[in-house]
Amino acid sequence: MEVTKITASVTAESNSSWFSGHFPNNPILPGIAQLKMVADLITRPERGNLSMTGLSRVKFRKLVKPGDRLDIQVICESEDHYMFKITSGNEDVCSGKMLFTHNERQQIHE
Repeated sequence: MEVTKITASVTAESNSSWFSGHFPNNPILPGIAQLKMVADLITRPERGNLSMTGLSRVKFRKLVKPGDRLDIQVICESEDHYMFKITSGNEDVCSGKMLFTHNERQQIHE
C-alpha cells in the first residue's frame, strides 16, 4: 500500500465555542477538540465512509491558546491506521494514532 500523507493548517480562533468555559480567564483548546480536528481531516467524504474505532499512544505536549496556528500532519500507515502529529511553530502539540474502519453504506429496504 502506498503511504498517504494528509496535511492542514488551522488557527485556534478566540471566538470558538471550544474555548467557552475552558478555562475562565485562561482559555486553552481542549484535547478533544484537537483530536476532532484530526478525525475530521481523516474522515473527509473523498476518503470514504470511515468511523473511528480507537486511539492509542496519544500525547498532549503543549497548551493551545486562542490565536495559535496549528499544523496537522497525518500519515496513513494502512487502510485503517493513521499516525498524526499537530505542531505549532516548531513545538509538538499533540501526537498519536487513530484507528478507523470502513462502513458499508446501508441500503434502505421497503
